[in-house]
Amino acid sequence: MKTDSIFYRLFLEMPGVYFQLIGKSPTLANSYKFRSVEIKQTAFRLDGVLVPNTQSSDTPIHFGEVQMQKDEAFYRRFFGEIFLYLSQYEDAKYWHGLVVFLNRNIEPKDTQPYQALLNSSNVTVVYLEDLGEEAYDNLGLGIVKLIVEDETKAVQQAKILAAKVTTELAQETEREKVLELVKTVILYKFQNLAPEEVIEMLGMDDFKKSRLYLGIKQEGREEGRQEGKLLTVPMFLELGLTIEEIAQRLDLTVEQVQQAAQSQSN
Repeated sequence: MKTDSIFYRLFLEMPGVYFQLIGKSPTLANSYKFRSVEIKQTAFRLDGVLVPNTQSSDTPIHFGEVQMQKDEAFYRRFFGEIFLYLSQYEDAKYWHGLVVFLNRNIEPKDTQPYQALLNSSNVTVVYLEDLGEEAYDNLGLGIVKLIVEDETKAVQQAKILAAKVTTELAQETEREKVLELVKTVILYKFQNLAPEEVIEMLGMDDFKKSRLYLGIKQEGREEGRQEGKLLTVPMFLELGLTIEEIAQRLDLTVEQVQQAAQSQSN
């Protein structure tokens, strides 16, 4: 999972974080739905759009974009997509854009064509390098900062955040949701570890009792069983069975058997 994908998932699960990043109250998120929007008759797709729940002439629509790599065409694309959206959705009278950069070196150098917009109240630019330790006082912003920490500090802070979740969130579904986000960030940093190993490393005792964790364990068992089936594909091929016959016998798809045959013959 790419870093920007983690951000969009964070905005989806905890939309209040978006409003905290632009200096507003996280409770504003209660009036919005986070969604991806296709722009008609173009190849553009806006992945981070907060649309008001109710039609209101003075409630702005919010566009969020996360940029973790250098792209000199970023602002051209970002503002182009916004104005294409506004041209197709006439009900959107007011708008605001949030741009999240890893650091200032990532931001495009030539901002002159868009400087008036960047200087306006319509746009907020956030640099993750500016987030201080106080970000960890808040669960949502703490997860944002966790994304850019080095591995050692990320594990330390993830443990602290996990402990905060159990003390600050009363509802089990909310706890599971936030713990899953913390786990996802650490999985991104330690891609050689399995989800269960990350949960053990972070000491998420409450998470082990959750339905989500039980689902992860079951998923791991199922993946293990499927991996075992795939390892038998070469043997069945040597016995003269066709791809279709192997798929039927192992209860796999033809595509899975073909991929296994190719990968194990290389």
